Amino acid sequence: MASSKEYLDFILEQLSGLDDISCRAMMGEYIIYYRGKVIGGIYDDRFLVKPTKSSMAMMPDADRELPYAGAKEMLLVDNVDSREFLTELLTAMFDELPAPKSKKR
Repeated sequence: MASSKEYLDFILEQLSGLDDISCRAMMGEYIIYYRGKVIGGIYDDRFLVKPTKSSMAMMPDADRELPYAGAKEMLLVDNVDSREFLTELLTAMFDELPAPKSKKR
């Protein structure tokens, strides 16, 4: 099942207080970037983020879910209605995420 554009728009609106949020469509789903780093994505109308120390500390009871078959587990963000929480979560995660890979030519 692909994610809806409406859910993507809702999540992007919730994250609109942060600078440099972007997304990229990929096989019916959406990868979410914060300041150039992949933080997670929208999969089957679920907002999933990478499990980092900060994200696990801020969401200790979060369900671990697979975004798609064969992928690594990610954390389900169930508090998507709180802009403040989402802003705090992404800000806390940023330094723990790897730098984007350079594109080979």
